[in-house]
Amino acid sequence: MTRSQIRLLVATTAVTALLVAAGYRAVVSPEEARQTVAAGTGPHPVLPPPNPTFMPTVNIATPVGWQGTQAPTPAAGLAVHAFATGLDHPRWLYKLPNGDILVAESESPGTDIKTVKNRIAGLVMGQVGAGGKSPDRIILLRDTDGDGIADQRSVFLDHLYSPFGMALVGDTLYVANANALVRFPYHEGETHIDAPGEKAVDLPAGYNHHWTKNILASPDGSTLYVTVGSNSNVADNGMEVEEGRARIDRFDIATGKLTPYATGLRNPNGLAWEPKTGALWVAVNERDEIGSDLVPDYITAVKEGAFYGWPYSYYGQHVDVRVKPQRPDLVASAIAPDYALGPHTASLGIAFSQDSSLPAAWRNGLFVAQHGSWNRKPKSGYRVIYVPFTDGHPDGTPRDVLTGFLTQDEDHAHGRPVGLALDKSGALLVADDVGNTVWRVTGTDQKTD
Repeated sequence: MTRSQIRLLVATTAVTALLVAAGYRAVVSPEEARQTVAAGTGPHPVLPPPNPTFMPTVNIATPVGWQGTQAPTPAAGLAVHAFATGLDHPRWLYKLPNGDILVAESESPGTDIKTVKNRIAGLVMGQVGAGGKSPDRIILLRDTDGDGIADQRSVFLDHLYSPFGMALVGDTLYVANANALVRFPYHEGETHIDAPGEKAVDLPAGYNHHWTKNILASPDGSTLYVTVGSNSNVADNGMEVEEGRARIDRFDIATGKLTPYATGLRNPNGLAWEPKTGALWVAVNERDEIGSDLVPDYITAVKEGAFYGWPYSYYGQHVDVRVKPQRPDLVASAIAPDYALGPHTASLGIAFSQDSSLPAAWRNGLFVAQHGSWNRKPKSGYRVIYVPFTDGHPDGTPRDVLTGFLTQDEDHAHGRPVGLALDKSGALLVADDVGNTVWRVTGTDQKTD
């Protein structure tokens, strides 16, 4: 056993002893929210003073899956049923031009830095249904008879490396692995790609705390926008390991050059083009461990060259005193995002609804999948919401689309929503990585096509 392993063992033992001596509940739930999720939602969220504790609040929902006819609860006027079941940790969705749906089945590559804190976090993630062996593949789902249920499935791509984002540009399919952007030749209608992938460009890897990388093609097909999350909560291991991270990059397909587009985004995930203004929008997971009320996750239109604060500040210029050394020069340039989504909701997938076939009340806004909290008391997220827009900007209070992912006592999770996509008919598809299901949401009179 090496010296570092011995030190880690001693530290882990000390933390375990602390849990016993201090009392389990006092350590895992040292504080709780003092305001509602709604207070931390909207264009002007309430941001109370930070409430750091020796140990972060741990309030997990252990996974139980869906049994029999159980399903999420849709909003009035909507219906939901399973498009595909029996998947293996489905994370992200992509619709091909012929209507086929690609599903990235993926988990962390397990390459995060080995610290006591991250080992404890790994145990927590295991309890919430994450942290298993990654399937490392993309599944193709096809609905041949138009009944709203995938009746054909095949392994479209295999032997990937924690794949996440997907984008088709012409006859080339791009896949964002945890360590690189790779491309494959695509022919419409095929159900499996045998050709080996070609690396387009390396992406930040090594320690991979936030490992998911999403991609979105520009409307003209010349550029891919690539999300890269931070390597820690707030630069816990120094800024050296954060090089090239916490940002959205722009990949020029013709030259193969990767350049920063916007920075200071702790963990950007969902990307989409707003249909009226043409602006690029992103969903971002903000930082943890300063209380159940901070910091709200958010959606925002992405301004080229903008700095959004991480790690030095949050929600504009609210300084995070945990970060050393401070950078007041950068904080002075930090801009606030457009719209908060509530603290610790883990908002991931987004999809604009203008091409949706859902009732008219749901066709002028943004759908957002909230994967759900692990460190807020009480829990937040675990739902799909709809943020109404007017003239290309959020306007109004979010409305629930799907709930019921938590059991009634909120101790367990049937599922957790992640990726979103609209299918060829305009129904909303929701990837549920704990329930191993892709759900399909329609109007009550549109259960089938």
